Formats: sequence, structure tokens, C-alpha cells
Amino acid sequence: MDGMLKIIDFKNALPVTGFFLVKTAAVKASSNGKSMYGDYTLADETGEINAKIWDVSDAANCPQAGAVIKAQGVVNEWQGRLQLRIDRFRPATQDDPVDMAQLVPAAPLEPVVMLRTIEKYVEKIENQEIHALVTHMLGIHQEQLLIWPAAVKNHHSIRAGLLYHTSTMLKLAEGMIKVYPFLRKDLLYAGAVLHDLAKMVELNATNTGIATEYSRDGQLLGHIVQGIVEIDRVGRQLGISQHTMTLLQHMLLAHHYEPEFGSPRRPMFPEAEALHYLDIIDARMYDMTKALEMTPEGGFSERLWTLHNRQLYHVPQDLSGE
Repeated sequence: MDGMLKIIDFKNALPVTGFFLVKTAAVKASSNGKSMYGDYTLADETGEINAKIWDVSDAANCPQAGAVIKAQGVVNEWQGRLQLRIDRFRPATQDDPVDMAQLVPAAPLEPVVMLRTIEKYVEKIENQEIHALVTHMLGIHQEQLLIWPAAVKNHHSIRAGLLYHTSTMLKLAEGMIKVYPFLRKDLLYAGAVLHDLAKMVELNATNTGIATEYSRDGQLLGHIVQGIVEIDRVGRQLGISQHTMTLLQHMLLAHHYEPEFGSPRRPMFPEAEALHYLDIIDARMYDMTKALEMTPEGGFSERLWTLHNRQLYHVPQDLSGE
């Protein structure tokens, strides 16, 4: 794979040949209903790009999510975003010089290091019920956590992305508590650990640590409901008081803030409010950083629908603009 361009280097009108991981795959009907096309998200360690195969005649022979392919095509721009038009492709074989480490976007820290960081914050939880519940739930998912992403697309949709998101939120929470000492660290640390833990049942992921789709129950219920159900199940097993479980369940229920994003209640106590903003800050900083990595200094990024369709300006190192 040496010498091949990475996704981060793609530019409009650039011909491309390379190996890619297929993160998502779907065959859809065209707007006129007369033909089919393949819609894909391709990835390497530097990022991801939407790709299209036009005029599909046999959906069964198209790339599948989780596969590695060698693709040839041309980069173009569509509605302000780069896209790869795939002209030819084939599945990668054992004889190809494919290094999976160069295809799978991953968190910048070692998973075991991030897990130990999370465990250190859990150790600081003094309330015995909350400590027992969080420790037990973390233990249930520990093996999966070492690879699991936090999304199919967008923020932290990388190998060990859920660990990265959680550990960063805990660091932010520690700083927030120093500014607002009335915040109960036991609730805030527990909320940070538990708020997205059910994404491991909401998302289907391969052993590469890349989510390929939402699970059936993930589609029907979502990680907020699944997380609340798990707190109830584990809490009853451990004999946790109903009040303690309800506080933690409310934090999960409200952390998306808006009904259209899955939260039927907005936060109703300070720690729940703080959890929402810790989550949104970390998600937006991740999405912004990712977009700016692919944007030259002094230039503007593609439009990001997760950020209200904004373009981001990559501020030069020289703040004078010279």
C-alpha cells in the first residue's frame, strides 16, 4: 500500500486507485426509478469518503459492509463535499499488500490506556450503590469496549471510539467540577461512563472495530432506551435503590436534550444538564478537528450536516493571516 494516496489527500478531479475498508454499503433506486446505484462509505486510517457506483445491474456483486476492496475511480465534488465515483473494484485478496492498520481509523490512544483512565475515575465514585452499578456494567462490556466505535458515522466512529469519547468526557467532567463544585462527581462520572454504553448493542460492528449498521433492536429502541433498561436490570440484580437508579436513568434519558434527538425529557437537575453539554462539546470538537485535518490552512471545509451544515475555517498558525 506504500505510495498510494490516502483519503486525507483526495482533491476534486483526482484519479484514485487504492485499497479501502467499506464501512457502510447500500444499493438504492435512482430518483427516476429506472436504475440502481451503490452508496458507500469508504475509509482508511486518515478518514472516510462517500463513494458511488452508478448503474448497478447486480446488487449481489457489489461491495459489502466490512469488506476490503481495491477501487479505481475519480474524486469529484457534490454539494460542497468530496465524493469518489468508483469505476472499477474487486475484493482484496490474501496476495494483496493490505495492512489493516492503514485502513481502520482508530482512536489516538491505546485502548487499554483509555480503559485504565476510565477505571480510575470510577474508583473516585464514593456512593456505594453508584460505584457498584457502574463497576458491574463496565465489567459486562469491558472486552467489547476495547474495540467498539461510538457511531456508524460522524463523531468517534472509529476503532475504540467509544472508549475515547468516554475518557475525554470524564476529563472534561473533572475540570467542570472544579469550576462548579456543587456538582456531584458521583453522578457526573457515572453519567459519563453509562450514557453511551448501550451503543454496544445499538450498533453492529466487525472485529476491526468499525460499525457497519444499526442492529435491529438499535433501530427499534436506540441506545438511550437500551441503556435505561440495562440500568434497571443490573440495578435490580445488585439491589440498588429505585431512587439511585432513577437519577442515573434520567441522566441517560435527557442527555440528547431534544425530543427529535431521542430525549423525551430535558435535564431536570444540574448533573444531567452538565452531562449533555460534556457530550455535545466532545462530539463537536471531534467532528471539527476531523474536518479541519482535511482542510488546508486558510481554507474552508466541506459543509458538515452534523454542525448545522456549516463550513469550518481552518485558522492559520500565523494568526495575522500573513
